[in-house]
Amino acid sequence: MTDEQSKPKLNFIQQIIEEDLAANKNDGRVHTRFPPEPNGYLHIGHAKSICLNFGLAAQYKGKCNLRFDDTNPSKEETEYVEAIKKDVAWLGFDWEDRLLFASDYFERFYNHALTLIENGKAFVCDLSLEELRQRRGTLTSPGSESPFRNRDVAENIDLFDRMRRGEFPDGSRTLRAKIDMAAANMNMRDPVMYRVMHATHHRTGDDWCVYPMYDWAHGLEDSIEGITHSICTLEFEDHRPLYDWFLDQLHLHHPQQIEFARLELNYTVMSKRRLLELVQGGHVTGWDDPRMPTISAMRRRGYPPEAIREFCARIGVAKVKGVVDMALLQHCVRDNLNKRAPRVMGVLNPLKVVIENYPENLTEDLDAVNNPEDPSAGTRKVPFSRTLYIERDDFMEDPPRKFFRLSVGKEVRLRYGYFVTCTDAIKNDAGEVTELRCTYDPATRGGDSPDGRKVKGTLHWVSAAHAVNAEVRLYDHLFTLEDPSDLSEGADFKDNINPDSIKVLTGCKLEPSVSEVRPGDTFQFERNGYFCVDSDSTTEHIIFNRTLTLKDAWAKLQKKQ
Repeated sequence: MTDEQSKPKLNFIQQIIEEDLAANKNDGRVHTRFPPEPNGYLHIGHAKSICLNFGLAAQYKGKCNLRFDDTNPSKEETEYVEAIKKDVAWLGFDWEDRLLFASDYFERFYNHALTLIENGKAFVCDLSLEELRQRRGTLTSPGSESPFRNRDVAENIDLFDRMRRGEFPDGSRTLRAKIDMAAANMNMRDPVMYRVMHATHHRTGDDWCVYPMYDWAHGLEDSIEGITHSICTLEFEDHRPLYDWFLDQLHLHHPQQIEFARLELNYTVMSKRRLLELVQGGHVTGWDDPRMPTISAMRRRGYPPEAIREFCARIGVAKVKGVVDMALLQHCVRDNLNKRAPRVMGVLNPLKVVIENYPENLTEDLDAVNNPEDPSAGTRKVPFSRTLYIERDDFMEDPPRKFFRLSVGKEVRLRYGYFVTCTDAIKNDAGEVTELRCTYDPATRGGDSPDGRKVKGTLHWVSAAHAVNAEVRLYDHLFTLEDPSDLSEGADFKDNINPDSIKVLTGCKLEPSVSEVRPGDTFQFERNGYFCVDSDSTTEHIIFNRTLTLKDAWAKLQKKQ
C-alpha cells in the first residue's frame, strides 16, 4: 500500500479546506465556530456539529469559537447558556478565550442596517406578519411588493431609530431587505432583518426594542469574528444566497458557508421545540431525563464523552440525509464501557438463598476481578456468607431442558465463590417462592471443582448481611416508533411515547464496594448491564440508572451482514 492509499479518506468539508489552504485562501487560516441558540439544551445532533467544528479547527491548527446566537430574547435564558457551556466542555472541547455572543455585536448590526438603508437596500415596512405571509407568494408565483418599499431614506432612518427606542408596539413594523419579490428562492423576497420586540434580553436587559433575525445576524457574526468556514446543516442551504447577499452589499469579510446533513437518530425527536414540549408537558422529568437525546441526559445516563465523539466520527459527514440507528450509538458506548467500567455484582430482583451447610457466623472475602479487559484494574474483595441474594429469574421450579441456572436438585457455580446445589424451594401462602435452601461444596472455592466436574450455569450474587440497598431505573426508548414524527393528519408525536420507557426497581441488592460511590460513577453489573450513579443519589439513598444492557444489537447486526 502506498502512502497515498494509506491516508484516511477526507470528507467533502475537509476537501474544501485543503483546497483553500493550498490556494492560501484566508491567508492559510482555518477558523470555525459552533453557534447554538440558547433556547434549550443541546442534543446529540449538536454533538455532531460540536465535534465537526472543533475537530476541524484542531486538525488544521486553527481556532473554533463558541458563540451564542442570542437574538430572540423571548425564548432564551441564561440557564441554557450555562448548560451549553457545560456540555461542550464535557465533550472535551476548549473555546479558550473565544466565548462570544451575537448580543456583543448588536450595535454593529444596527449600524450595518443603517448602511443598507442609506444605500437604498433596506426599508421599514408597516405590514403585519400575516400580511407579509400573504404577500410572499408561492414557489410557482412571485410575491407582491410592500406599499412601503419605496419610502425615502430619511423616513426609513427616522422610523428605524424610533423602532429602536421603543415607540412602536410588537409586530407593528419590521426592517426588510430590498432584494427581489420575484426571486425563485423565497428567502430572497425582501426578507425581514429586524422585528419590534419589547422583551428583556438575558444579557442586554431592556436596552433594545428591536432584535435581528437569524439570517441577518448570522453572516455578520461570522464576518466580524473572521470565520473562514461557516459550517451549518442542510436546512440552511437555501439561506446561503441571502448570507452571501448581505455580506456582498456591505463589502465585508466573507466566510464560506458549507452545509452538511444533520444527524437524525431513530426512536427519538431532534427538535428543541418538541423536546421543550416533552419537558414542559411533564412527559419527562427535565432536559437531563436519561430517556432524552440531550447531551446532559446522556451524561446523566452514563454515556462517556469519548463514546459520543467516537459515534460522531463513525457516522461521518455527508451531504445526503439519513437516519442513524440508535444501536450504533449504544455500540460505541458499550465498547467504551466494556474496556474501562469496573465490574460489580448487583441483584436487581432478589431471591433469598440460605446455604444450610455453610457456617452461620463465617464470612469469607473472595477475590473478584475488577475488569477482565483491563488487567491493571486489579481485584477486589467480595464478602461471602451463609445467606445470599440471587436474581429471581435465575431460579425455576420446572425449568425447560436448556435452562442452565438453578432449580431444585441442580448444581450451579456462584461467581468467584462455590458450587451450590438447590435442595428446596420455600413458598408463601400464595404459592410464590420466597427462599431457596442450598448446600455448597467447600472444595470448589474460587469456582472450580478439584474432581473436574463441570456445571453450565454461573450466577452472580450478593451477601445478604453486607448488601447495599439501591434503587435502579431501567430505561427503554422514549418512543415506540422509529420515527415518532411520522404522523398522520391531526396526530401528535407525543402519542407515540413509550409507556414502558422507564421501570423503577426498589430493594435492589449490591455488593458493598458501591457503598461510597459518587454521582457519575459507572459500573458493569455482571450479567445485568452497565449502570451509572444518578445525580439525585445521596449516601442514604443510592440511585443507579441503567446505561445499557450487555446485549449489543449493532454488533449482532454487523455479524449477520
